[in-house]
Amino acid sequence: MAVSVETVADAMFDFVKASEGKKRYKPGDVSKEMMKKFADEGIDRGLCKEAIRMLVDSERLVYSYFGGSFIEVPRVEGAAKS
Repeated sequence: MAVSVETVADAMFDFVKASEGKKRYKPGDVSKEMMKKFADEGIDRGLCKEAIRMLVDSERLVYSYFGGSFIEVPRVEGAAKS
């Protein structure tokens, strides 16, 4: 049974969200982690790239640039956390 891009995207979001504020991940690192997680389904980099694109387009994740490209949860501006 094939894994949908939405399933991979949700798993990616959860993975990045779990380390929010502690660690930044490069897109390739997140893709490798998902390929390990879904090894039985045999997902490839193309599907991972599509999932990342979907997350960025929907603004659930954003690219940041600090000596390289990273993907992370968007930051909330202001002093109060919601």
